[in-house]
Amino acid sequence: MSYTWNQLGLKIPQIMLPKEGTDYGKWAVVACDQYTSDPAYWQSAEEIVGDSPSTLRLMLPEFYLGKPDEEQRIADIRQSMRKYTEDGTLRTLPKGCILVKRTAEGRSRLGLVICVDLEAFDYRAGASSLIRSTEKTIVERIPPRLKIRKGAMLELPHILILIDDPDQTVIEPLEHAGGTQVYDTDLMLGGGHITGTFLSEEKMNGALAAMSALFDKAQKTYGTGKAMLMAMGDGNHSLATAKASWEEIRSQIPQEDRASHPARYALCEIENIHDEGIVFEPIHRVMFADGKNTGAGIIEEAAAVLKTQNGDCVIAEQGTQAQEGQYAIPVLCAEGERVLLIDRPSSGIEVGALQNALDELVQTKGYRIDYIHGEDAVRSLAKEEGNAGFLLPPMDKFRLFPAVASDGALPRKTFSMGEAVEKRYYIEARSLI
Repeated sequence: MSYTWNQLGLKIPQIMLPKEGTDYGKWAVVACDQYTSDPAYWQSAEEIVGDSPSTLRLMLPEFYLGKPDEEQRIADIRQSMRKYTEDGTLRTLPKGCILVKRTAEGRSRLGLVICVDLEAFDYRAGASSLIRSTEKTIVERIPPRLKIRKGAMLELPHILILIDDPDQTVIEPLEHAGGTQVYDTDLMLGGGHITGTFLSEEKMNGALAAMSALFDKAQKTYGTGKAMLMAMGDGNHSLATAKASWEEIRSQIPQEDRASHPARYALCEIENIHDEGIVFEPIHRVMFADGKNTGAGIIEEAAAVLKTQNGDCVIAEQGTQAQEGQYAIPVLCAEGERVLLIDRPSSGIEVGALQNALDELVQTKGYRIDYIHGEDAVRSLAKEEGNAGFLLPPMDKFRLFPAVASDGALPRKTFSMGEAVEKRYYIEARSLI
């Protein structure tokens, strides 16, 4: 069948880009939820940007959440949004999408910048929406992000949403659709290279037909009314924040204004999970005792909790391999490296078993936890006294759609689409007013 974009939970946007002549190498900045324990990264970004126009002035790195100057930073973001909009730093393109080609870490992938309809997304457990969360949404994480979005004139996406298109019918043919290149730049601090090609609404007709066919296929696979057409790849809490913001606004406006209100939609990038450039990397854990214990002590406590939650758990020598019915999770601290050997685990994946134990330690001991992309960063943090690092294996990306359709959202921070330097950089914007 043929469907409209709206029936597929999508909308062709009017995208905003910086005016011609802007240095995109300084304009583009990595997603705010990266390098949350690395102030040196954000200081380097500040030094690179200087006084140049940059998305660094339009977003709040999560490193600064909860810091004393958070409110001032949010106020500065509002001011920069207004300034960039009024002084011509940002220009508005005609209705259309942007085909993105990103190369980083020796891999290239394609993506399509488009709007999703927040009415087609539901992050609550048991949802049967067109767009599904792939990890548990922590509702406590929404309010601080909602505070940033409230009153903002613009949105800039780091949201990546996946489609299950093994025959590569939707995004890949757009490389030959005859669009206009609008940017081509290296990305700061090891982010690789990116190009963007503007595609007018008319040039999107083939993608609409292909998405319609995918929707028909999803209805056959999952059942009419339960079709999962898209699944979250990155930015689950950002999309959940946009959803919460829209629900608040929706309750305050007339019914007839809801379909066209800009806050009903969220700009994102859609990618095909079958793109060879997409690699699922694990998201590791680091726990911080903050003077309450040593790193070795945290590991011993984690093992004790894992023992109560699973069949058994022991701390084994470095390099110990899991046998059938076991998980082996390498752990690191200033005192050295060992392995948590979990027997008869209660969860179907390693991250599920580990997260249950770490959550209990956070609640009962008051430790902090951070989610780290990249083994080197974990090893560096674990060398500091009072810290403990936990290394997790990657997830098979082709298990994602079946697992979410069958069991719902996975444990939070189960996977990452690439390392930190491969995350989405802010480039495109969209007006929310």
